[in-house]
Amino acid sequence: MHVAPALARERTRYPVLGAISFSHLLNDMMQSLMLAIYPLLKGNLHLSFGQIGLITLAYQITASILQPLVGLYSDRRPHPYSLSIGMGFTFIGLLLLARADSFVHVLLAAACVGMGSSIFHPESSRVARMAAGGQHGLAQSIFQVGGNAGSALGPLLAAAIIIPLGQGSIAWFSLAALLAMAVLFFVGRWSRRQASPGRRKPEVAPSRAHPPKLVRKTMAVLMALVFSKFFYLASINTYLIFYLQHRFHIGVRDGQIHLFIFLAAVAAGTLLGGPIGDRIGRKRVIWASILGVAPFTLALPYVGLEASAVLTAIIGFTLASAFPAMVVYAQELMPGRVGAVSGLFFGLAFGLGGIGAAVLGQLADGIGIVGVYQVCAFLPLIGLLAYFLPDLRSLHQATAVARTAA
Repeated sequence: MHVAPALARERTRYPVLGAISFSHLLNDMMQSLMLAIYPLLKGNLHLSFGQIGLITLAYQITASILQPLVGLYSDRRPHPYSLSIGMGFTFIGLLLLARADSFVHVLLAAACVGMGSSIFHPESSRVARMAAGGQHGLAQSIFQVGGNAGSALGPLLAAAIIIPLGQGSIAWFSLAALLAMAVLFFVGRWSRRQASPGRRKPEVAPSRAHPPKLVRKTMAVLMALVFSKFFYLASINTYLIFYLQHRFHIGVRDGQIHLFIFLAAVAAGTLLGGPIGDRIGRKRVIWASILGVAPFTLALPYVGLEASAVLTAIIGFTLASAFPAMVVYAQELMPGRVGAVSGLFFGLAFGLGGIGAAVLGQLADGIGIVGVYQVCAFLPLIGLLAYFLPDLRSLHQATAVARTAA
C-alpha cells in the first residue's frame, strides 16, 4: 500500500525514452544494412554461401552470446557512457565494411557491428526502465519500437543507396553512428545523475524477491515462449516473399509490400504490447499473444493472397505484443538484474532469429516452402506453457502482506 504513492510521484521521462528509441532505430537500421547487402558482398568478393553463413555466424555470436554477459557485468558495475562506446564499435564496423576487400575483413566488420549491438541493448533497456516512471511496459515498448522501425528501414536504404552506388557508400551510414553516439552521450549523462548516491534506491536482490526454484522454472517457460515466437517470426521475415512468389506467382515488388505490411504490424504490436501489459497484467498479454495467434498461423497456408495479407498483419501485431511484456515480466521476476535479463532476451532474439532462418531454409529445401509454413503453424501452440507462469502481481501482494504482518 505504501508503494503506489511513490510510483505515482515518479515521472515518465519521455525525452529520455524518445532518445533511446531513436538511437535504437539508428542501431538496428545499421545492423540490417549489413544483412541487406549480402548479395553485393557475395558478388564483389566472390564469396560462397558457406562464407555468407560464417559472416552471419560472426555477427550473431557477438550480438547474441555477449549480450547477457555485458548485461550481467553492467548490473554490477554500471557504466553510463558505455552506450556511446558500444555505438563506436558499430561506427568502426561500418567503416571496415565499406573498405573490406577480403572475407576476413568482412568477418571483422561483422563482429564489430555485433559487439556494438551487444553493448547497446542491455544498457539501453536498463535506461528505459529507469526513465519509465513506473510505466515499465510502456517504456519497454517505446524503446523496442525504434528497433523495429530501424530493421524495416535498413533494407529500403540499402536498395535506394548502397546497391546503386556500391560498397563504398556504406561509409556514409557511419554518420548515423556518430549521431547516435552524440544522442547517447547525453542519455549517459542523465543516467549517471540518476545513479548518483541518494537519487534512487537499488532494486531488491533477486534472492530476496522470489525463490530460486520458482525463478528457474519461470525462466524455462519464458525461454520456450521466446523460441516459439522468434522461430515463427524467422519464417515470415526471411521467407515470406519466397512463399508468396511460389504460391501466388507474384513479383518481388508485390512481395515486399506484403512484407512491409507485416513489419508495420510488428511495430504497432510492439508499441502497444507494453502499455497493455501495464494495465491488464503481463501474463495475460503473453498468454493471449503467443497462444492467441495460433488460429491465424494455422489458417495462413490455406488462404488466398488478400487474406494472407490480413492474416500476416494480425500475426505480426499479436506476436510482437508479447516481447515487451516478456522482458518486463522477467525484469520483475529478477529485480536487480535488469541488464542481465535484457541482454539474455535480446540475445536470444538475435540468436534464435538467425538459427531459425538457417534451420527453416534447410527444411524448405526438403519439404518445400509451403511445407515450412504448414509445420511452423503449430509453433504458437507452445504458448500453452504460459499457463505455468506465476502471477507476479499476486506474489508481490502476498509478499507485502507477509512483511506487514511480520
